[in-house]
Amino acid sequence: MTDKPQKISLVSLGCAKNLVDSEVLLGGLKKADFCIVEEPDDADTVIINTCGFLESAREESVEVILEAGALKTEGKINKLVVMGCFSQRYGTELRKELPEVDEFFGTHDHAKILSYLTGKPHVKADPDYYRSLLTPRHYAYLKITEGCDNGCSFCSIPLMRGLQVSQPLEWCVREAERLVQSGVKEILVIGQDTTSYGWDLSPRLGLQHVLEALDRIDGLEWLRLHYAHPAHLHREVIRQFGRLERLVPYVDMPVQHASDKILKSMRRGLGREGILKRIDALRDVNPEIVLRTSVIVGYPGETEEDFNLLRKFVEEVRFDRLGVFTYSEEEGTKAVDYRDDVPKQVKFDRMDEIMLLQQEISLQKNEGLIGATEKILIDAHTADGNSVGRTFRDSPEVDNIVAVGGEHPVGEFINVKFTEAGEYELVGEAV
Repeated sequence: MTDKPQKISLVSLGCAKNLVDSEVLLGGLKKADFCIVEEPDDADTVIINTCGFLESAREESVEVILEAGALKTEGKINKLVVMGCFSQRYGTELRKELPEVDEFFGTHDHAKILSYLTGKPHVKADPDYYRSLLTPRHYAYLKITEGCDNGCSFCSIPLMRGLQVSQPLEWCVREAERLVQSGVKEILVIGQDTTSYGWDLSPRLGLQHVLEALDRIDGLEWLRLHYAHPAHLHREVIRQFGRLERLVPYVDMPVQHASDKILKSMRRGLGREGILKRIDALRDVNPEIVLRTSVIVGYPGETEEDFNLLRKFVEEVRFDRLGVFTYSEEEGTKAVDYRDDVPKQVKFDRMDEIMLLQQEISLQKNEGLIGATEKILIDAHTADGNSVGRTFRDSPEVDNIVAVGGEHPVGEFINVKFTEAGEYELVGEAV
């Protein structure tokens, strides 16, 4: 009589980069004959992949750990393991404060976690070390770099994930081909700063080499670029938005601010005019290009004048997609040396002001699409028998959606005529 396989529930918090780490670990667990269950209550062991990027993310991580800790106290689970950015950076403190956790691991400790759970050595090169997607099977993230060399004054990522390490070009192509062969139709290229790809390789390469190679993969429909640093967005990459077949005209390019004083203090390497030149170059190469960005309000020293420069910039550029963060002081970063002198309520008021402005811009752009017919990718079905999809303008989870009547095959492209529009949603009918 054989022992029943251990049941493991993996909770993944934070960004898409964390999600890829969870997928790699999950693949290793499956190959090691663990039984993967969705609900922590049904598991023998719970693994939590934490995010430590912002205070709100750390609070969420602690909350989820405590919930799992309660399950262990009640005897519903046997073991609790914590990994990821939060654990990487604050493991020593967390060990003292969260005794209900059996073991803490960092962001790169997949093999150690497998060894801990199985009691036998595991290395990343083992044949039983495979990635198992947590996304729907028709799209997946391709993480081409780990870590970051930029040293932005507000960002703790280099402290948690280390300096940049680029994946070899051959690995990027092989992984993308494997994903496409498994049914993936859309690959989302990610990294801490994708536009710095290859600077650390020998011979030195650039992001343009990755995009060029991925664009040649048969069966791939959409190739999407995330986390492009405007200061490092090379003209060769910009040109590719006008000539590569599978690279969708979409770029996620966080600008963070528009005041030269604040940008300099943030150590972003590019001022307002430099950012505008990148935006103009992208729109010249492909007038259809969709620009997603993120900005930070309430950074130390941000005056009303600085904020108004940012507001005016957002109003003039008319980004297609935009997220706003309020500044939070991160231990160990350069900005800690500056006095966090913007009151919390002012930060929230400024965030609301930018978001309301962006909602208006987004609504106007969506209303301009009413009557048009476009190809969309179906992501899911709704409880009432309808479908949810995306245009090329939208990345999963973070951007707009298209609601379509009827159940259309998930992972398939269909033509849809847009009939209604909201700030973050289009409604259409299949044609």
